[in-house]
Amino acid sequence: MPSLFILIFGLAGFVFGWFVYSKFIAEKIYRLDPNYETPAHRMNDGIDYVPTNKYVLWGAHFTAVAGAAPIVGPAIAVYWGWVPALLWVTLGSIFFAGVHDMGALWASTRHGARSIGALSESVIGKRARSLFMVVIFLLLLMVNAVFGSIIASEMVDFPTSVFPAWAAIPVAIAIGVLIRRNFNLLLISAIGVAILYFTIWVGSVWPLSLPEEIPVLGDNGSWIVILFIYAGIASMLPVWLLLQPRDYINGAQLVIGLLVLYSAVLITGPEITAPAFNQNLADGTPPLFPMLFVTIACGAISGFHGIVSSGTSSKQISNEKDARFVGYLGALGEGSLALITITAVTGSLYAATNADWSAIYPGYNQGPPASKFIEGGAELIAQGWGMSLTFSQTMLTVMVVLFAGTTMDAGLRLQRYIIQEWGDIYKLNPLKNNYISTLVAVASCLLLAFGASVEYPGDGGNRIWPIFGAGNQILASMTLLVVSIYIMKLKRNFLPTLIPMIFVIIVAFWASGLSLVTYFQQSNWLLVILSLAVMAASVVVMLEALSEISKIRKGEAKLEDDAVSSGSE
Repeated sequence: MPSLFILIFGLAGFVFGWFVYSKFIAEKIYRLDPNYETPAHRMNDGIDYVPTNKYVLWGAHFTAVAGAAPIVGPAIAVYWGWVPALLWVTLGSIFFAGVHDMGALWASTRHGARSIGALSESVIGKRARSLFMVVIFLLLLMVNAVFGSIIASEMVDFPTSVFPAWAAIPVAIAIGVLIRRNFNLLLISAIGVAILYFTIWVGSVWPLSLPEEIPVLGDNGSWIVILFIYAGIASMLPVWLLLQPRDYINGAQLVIGLLVLYSAVLITGPEITAPAFNQNLADGTPPLFPMLFVTIACGAISGFHGIVSSGTSSKQISNEKDARFVGYLGALGEGSLALITITAVTGSLYAATNADWSAIYPGYNQGPPASKFIEGGAELIAQGWGMSLTFSQTMLTVMVVLFAGTTMDAGLRLQRYIIQEWGDIYKLNPLKNNYISTLVAVASCLLLAFGASVEYPGDGGNRIWPIFGAGNQILASMTLLVVSIYIMKLKRNFLPTLIPMIFVIIVAFWASGLSLVTYFQQSNWLLVILSLAVMAASVVVMLEALSEISKIRKGEAKLEDDAVSSGSE
């Protein structure tokens, strides 16, 4: 079957999602109000709260939430067969991810741009807030440690990506300054993207590695330390100076990269060589159900998106109606990345026969999945567009690195917010300080990355990857739960958020339970402790939520809502 079928099926679903389903959710369920004064205007401080053009914010949001996970997850999950992966990416993006992301953004905007964890206090209660924020912090810890390891590995394996990845930083700062001075957005976007692609060409002919005297921790470990130093500094800068423009221009570049990949499929017309349903699974392969739904998290639904939506994007949204464009369309953008990943690793340009594909995929999660996307996608681009294989590989490696890097930028900033919120809640004044809270965030990530190392210094992120998917989906279900209860209090139809929540929590806890047994058998006590912590905290939050739902049914629940107090609801 032609690979084009994967793209047609997925994109047709996304068109329905954007023009029909998202419009229904925005108008009938969330009831987005263009006249509501958003926190970006009401609390504008020029650092974190900054009213932002919706196109710039979409680029910042899209690249912050995408990361490497919508590449890694689908590249692993196709081992069960490309049909289950395609269905979950398509249906998940339409009915789960878009609703989740837009809902978290809307609910946070209506509550002073508080994070979804802090917001849970207003919607559910104080005990729920405390435990919810623990879950969020643990997930951010895992995200940052995992993506730090992924970026370091790609920079070591593909040194041609080093120059363009770091060159994006000064380009972004220049764009941020020009946007601040009201230069023409289209013009500076075109110039910025052109410069970035020029740096990719430079990188393809000028690979860079760390000098021999620097990597005392090994190449990977040294890159991880450098990355976290950068991310810590970036997280304290005003969002308009680096975070927004870097994410925006990276988003523009990455959209072009996706267009190149999609058009390469149209030009080459590769056949799908991977099995639709893999009947020859290696011994020890986990079951498709429920593991598919946590292996592909980002690209179908992701709890990390709710943290970004409520942690940074809600502080920058200029008009509440932009929540549909930023939140829902951002989720579809990530779904489109997952779609092309499935195509890149299953098409005939990557493996001439089914037998060859089986050799490349000898078992579940065998070999670096991001590299499989890079190699398969580069073959598509090289044959479709006539570009050199080295340039094509560099372009896709930079895509992976920039996606993961922008997620790290946002992740460290979000960790700082959580720590500062703890400082405010528990009257720990030192934690309110930007420098101290950032130092605590960076130190905790490095402690996990290096403290859990096995193969090389700093690979702790790779070790905890197995629990990232399940923990991510548990958080997504809890975010949908908070949004659902808020909608209940507003006396609106809560089924579009509650039904996805029930499905996700069932598969996430099921997968966590299966994984927990494996961790016990392997005596992997770090993963046992982290898994139990996330599951236990989530159970208590859900019990508190059930109590609040009971109060709503009895008419005893209170509605704390900025919209009501401002008179716009």
